[in-house]
Amino acid sequence: MGQGLDVTVGAEPARVVFASRNRLVVIVPSDLPGGDVEIRSGQGDWSAALTVGGAWAAGLHQVDSPVFDPEGNLLVTYSGPRGQESPVSVFRVTPSGSRQPYVSGIVNATSLAYGPNGSLYVSSRFEGAVYRIDESGTPVQVASDLGVACGLAFDEDGWLYVGDRSGTVFRVREGTVTPFATLPPSVAAFHLAMGPTGDLFVTAPTLGSYDHIYRVDRQGNVHALPPAFGRPQGMAFAPGGALYVADALSAGGGVYRLSSPEAEPELIVAGGGLVGVAFGPNGRWVVVSNSSAYRFDSIA
Repeated sequence: MGQGLDVTVGAEPARVVFASRNRLVVIVPSDLPGGDVEIRSGQGDWSAALTVGGAWAAGLHQVDSPVFDPEGNLLVTYSGPRGQESPVSVFRVTPSGSRQPYVSGIVNATSLAYGPNGSLYVSSRFEGAVYRIDESGTPVQVASDLGVACGLAFDEDGWLYVGDRSGTVFRVREGTVTPFATLPPSVAAFHLAMGPTGDLFVTAPTLGSYDHIYRVDRQGNVHALPPAFGRPQGMAFAPGGALYVADALSAGGGVYRLSSPEAEPELIVAGGGLVGVAFGPNGRWVVVSNSSAYRFDSIA
């Protein structure tokens, strides 16, 4: 299992945890700055290019994918223990890495989405509610009775979709809530992403050995996509239309890219415990764990 192999990442020695004929898994040194580095053998008989995500923010409690605001700041939640209101519900992280309080007053803030009106929306899985954040940063409840409200997404017509971890995707308009689709319940969260053609994509991690991504068409019909993941969580569509999926499985976890919904997943970022991904301006994108955010300056 990699014992006896001497590998460096950049100028730092790295521990090999798995090695085979066509795969090598190493632990990247935690103090390594983000950017392009070279991984090579100690004997100098091979080398390869590697991009390391730079640490952008820590001290978070993120449950789902974050979002970028129009100015390029990253918005992330601090969800906190169940039923307890944390002093800050949503943080704003500037491009320089400064973490600033942005929204307070939401118990167990879970998922984030920008609506077509330009406002930020935040779900509370404890209250089963969704809030709109007004211009002063104050949360205003816009929907309730949503079960264990998690993932959020908007379609081009302005409908809000909310994933209830208990097994329902709701559709919301002007405070009216109607069931839209039914999926297996999740042990973690429902994560939503609206596709370029108007289909809704959902992940609902369970305790099974693998889980699918679900595509829900405009009529609410549910289709399981062929690729199976260990524990798929947050998703986002890149500007070019590819779907990126965070898989939190400890072994083989990371961020996968699907060039089309039915395509074979391609591992883009390796790492366990990842729960979300988001794309921002100027090619910047970010992956998050429950506690930290990591930045990449170009889309893979």
